[in-house]
Amino acid sequence: MLSMLSRVSVAQQPTVLVRTLATRTSSIITSRDDLKYPPRCRRVVIKMGSALVTRDDECGLALGRLGSYVEQVAELWRNDREVMLVTSGAVAFGKQLLKNKFFGTGIDPRASSAVGQGGLIATYDFMFQQYGIQLAQVLVTKNDLKDPIILKNLQETLSELLAMRIIPIINENDAISAPAKENADLEGVISVTDNDSLAATIGVRMNANLVMLLTDVDGIYDKPPSEGGKLLSTYSGEDSELVFGEGSKVGRGGMGAKVDAATWAFKKGIAVVVASGMQPDCITDIIGGKEVGTFFTNEAPVPVANGAVSTSVTDQAVACRTASRALLKLGPKGRAAAINRLADLLVERSDEILAANGKDLDAANSAGMSGVLVARLGLTKEKLEVLAGGLRQIAESSEALLGRQIRETELANKLMLEQITVPLGVLLVIFESRPDALPQVAALAIASGNGLLLKGGKEAIHSNQFLHGLVQEALAEFTDPNAVSLVTTRDEVSELLSLDEHIDLIIPRGSNELVSHIQAKSTIPVMGHADGICHLYVDAAADINKAIQIAVDSKTDYPAACNAMETVLLHKSLLENGGAKQVCDALTEAGVTLYAGPRLKAADSELVSLTASTLSCEYGELACAVELVDDLDEAVTHIHAYGSSHTDVIVTEDTTTAESFLEQVDSACVFHNASSRFADGFRFGLGAEVGISTSRLHARGPVGVEGLLTTKWRLRGTDHSVGDFSSGKRVFTHKTIRGPGSS
Repeated sequence: MLSMLSRVSVAQQPTVLVRTLATRTSSIITSRDDLKYPPRCRRVVIKMGSALVTRDDECGLALGRLGSYVEQVAELWRNDREVMLVTSGAVAFGKQLLKNKFFGTGIDPRASSAVGQGGLIATYDFMFQQYGIQLAQVLVTKNDLKDPIILKNLQETLSELLAMRIIPIINENDAISAPAKENADLEGVISVTDNDSLAATIGVRMNANLVMLLTDVDGIYDKPPSEGGKLLSTYSGEDSELVFGEGSKVGRGGMGAKVDAATWAFKKGIAVVVASGMQPDCITDIIGGKEVGTFFTNEAPVPVANGAVSTSVTDQAVACRTASRALLKLGPKGRAAAINRLADLLVERSDEILAANGKDLDAANSAGMSGVLVARLGLTKEKLEVLAGGLRQIAESSEALLGRQIRETELANKLMLEQITVPLGVLLVIFESRPDALPQVAALAIASGNGLLLKGGKEAIHSNQFLHGLVQEALAEFTDPNAVSLVTTRDEVSELLSLDEHIDLIIPRGSNELVSHIQAKSTIPVMGHADGICHLYVDAAADINKAIQIAVDSKTDYPAACNAMETVLLHKSLLENGGAKQVCDALTEAGVTLYAGPRLKAADSELVSLTASTLSCEYGELACAVELVDDLDEAVTHIHAYGSSHTDVIVTEDTTTAESFLEQVDSACVFHNASSRFADGFRFGLGAEVGISTSRLHARGPVGVEGLLTTKWRLRGTDHSVGDFSSGKRVFTHKTIRGPGSS
């Protein structure tokens, strides 16, 4: 049996029975998403540069980083990946051991390597033992890789180790390697170029699926970052215009050598990622398909503006902003025409839309999706006709939307200031289950001149793709269709939330968990609401018949909607006059399951048999809580304590009480004698809504096209300078021509 640590000399290794090499074939990886799945990306080579594994003083190992790498590699191993490590650090480890004895005298780095090699591998061995993982050290030289017999032995050895679930740590034997060139390698640590070339060679010879080249920079830039270079999220190895800076401080090479090695491996069919090993969880993030570093890919390009190509969300966002400017130049009549064309397509192509939606519904039912989610997912011809009508409303109201003057002020003689409406920029709308949201939001974005990135749920993938195709078809008749883009890669939402340079506003539409996560994690402003805990207060002066009608409609019209009623508050007098029983009976007859709050349960344990576990619950189905309150003040206090500032309703014939409720309740929507289901952009006459916001900044309540606008100031003068006003040569008039304060 092999010991926990096995050292292997490949030059002397006899030919053995190779269990995996002969039959294993490479699977071509075309996208980051492929990296997530072991069947597609099982065999991985990870190169950790010298700058990562050594301390900043180049005298000893960076144990904290090493521990993190070991933990991440162990996670890959547990998930049935085959991992080979290419790393060094022997020189630095040896220097640390020798520095006290030979302080002040030059130490040959090969001698340092000879001293440090045992300690280096023992350190790795100790760390991997904590995860029950067996290691083997494989030492090679550059000449070994040129000898076909030794190279064959190397392949067979590594294949046998992997078959036994052993992780090989492959090092260049620094003790007998050529010394560094003058001024190219400050301390003689193993060259970055050699490590990169070694990792690429191992990847190709071992038929790996992925080679990770971890370094101390974020990835490949089109030119040095110090010169304003842009990080490339993807690279095909074809760009001859890349400009590289100086070599690595620790190694002989640099980014140019790294790109050469990566490109060579990539052209041999191996996926390559060049990324920073300084980032936390870099290895697991790359394997998780996240947009980390630069990914070498042959993936079919996604066409974007001006004939460019893109495979990344970042590039989609950049193209989206460019296209949105073309959309703005199109003018109001052109934008309205595009929206009307989309409305027509929804009706004309309804059979095809429903066929695509049917695939999603079949998949949802097969997966056992809840009835609530299936209801949100489904489309009908009636829904599509209503949707088309809403889009035409948006088109009709959009022509006076942008460039509208909000105020005009004469600052001084012939110095005129105005404030006008303009688009916000690029929007990211993340939505679940609701494919009808896609054309709604697209129309609102087009009307307001905003670029739009859409990230839909996988449960509606067929519906979303078909509907987005219709949006593109409508736009293409008038302008660049990239103004509305559908993110079809499986990028994690957390990655999208970090694109603050390219996205101006995020609007989440989905589950409480989704919205809460986005609000907590986003570096971009978020407009929306996490919960829809809507209340209906039945006052002592309520007409019970009206209360029943409004309560049943608020709960049963669409129980899964965020504006559905979730709690009924009953004035205590209704227990005595029978009104409470009438309301509860009507809801029960409508199929609603009732849960009593503690006060109602204490006052009448028979009226509602079940007990509410919480009074702050969004049921999202045919269920609601019922609680007792003493008066209006207590109802308002309850709403503020347990509500979500979404929509709250009072039913009463007392106008004074009603007005007090409307004034005191601090929610986005507050209604008197009307169903909570009226809290909707279409019903408000907004045409459609992009979402409902409970925020106190910017838009609040159902957000239509007006909520997607901001303003800018335009100042027109002749030869005005501030100095003229300071000296008294000119004076301010500050005369309001239009807006607040104008007559």
